[in-house]
Amino acid sequence: MTISSGSMPSPKYQRLAADLRRRISAGEWPGGTALPVEAELEQQYSVARNTVRLAVDVLVNEGLLVRLQGKGTFLREHPVLDHRAFGPLLPSQRDGLAGPSEVYTAEAEQAGRQLSAEFEMLIVRARVDVAERLGVQPGEAVVVRRQLRLLDREPYSIEESHYRAGVAAGTALMEPDPVPGGDEAVLAALGRVEVGAVDQLVARMPGPEEAQWFQGGPGVPLLVQTRVTYDRRGPVRVIETRYSADRCRLTYGLGQLGARPGR
Repeated sequence: MTISSGSMPSPKYQRLAADLRRRISAGEWPGGTALPVEAELEQQYSVARNTVRLAVDVLVNEGLLVRLQGKGTFLREHPVLDHRAFGPLLPSQRDGLAGPSEVYTAEAEQAGRQLSAEFEMLIVRARVDVAERLGVQPGEAVVVRRQLRLLDREPYSIEESHYRAGVAAGTALMEPDPVPGGDEAVLAALGRVEVGAVDQLVARMPGPEEAQWFQGGPGVPLLVQTRVTYDRRGPVRVIETRYSADRCRLTYGLGQLGARPGR
């Protein structure tokens, strides 16, 4: 096997890393299995051992591989969960958007995985981007309800819902605990039923605290989904959810999906 240089030559170890990455993505080696030893990769690709080591270093830094002292190099086991970001209505709902907590719970159960969450409530100054989306002044006090979700005890997502202080005041949204029926139940009681949303998706590298919590490889980015929900009167809340890119795949639907298999 040879490594094509393409039209723009790059260091040989990077081309080797790219081909190993392709083979991993294709499922040639299942998660948790050992990567072929250095001598075997040298022979397969006709490269020097240092080239193999540098290529493997790249994939270790990306979080695709992990070195175990005295055992070898293995593919990391980060099962990817499909998350329905477009939020179809669930059987328990007659109108409004599907509640995020219900969607996560249903997906985890379907995948046979254990979902848990750590919860807290904060009062913070609105960031400029949140203030613009929520229709308040930058620096104005907003209520943030944060959930740190884990799947099979592995960090999965950080979700922060931002509310105007006037909406949350005097309601269970001010409590530092989950609300029975989800925050959607409180909003519905206030007459603020979310009927639409706009999402923005970006990818970025985690900050130090995020990297420490997600425990991902140093080269693994975050998927950041920022959702602004609306009722008939205007914006209701801003939900920012951060996922480790090696553990979540966001799925969106368009058009009529009533006949879609596996609803």
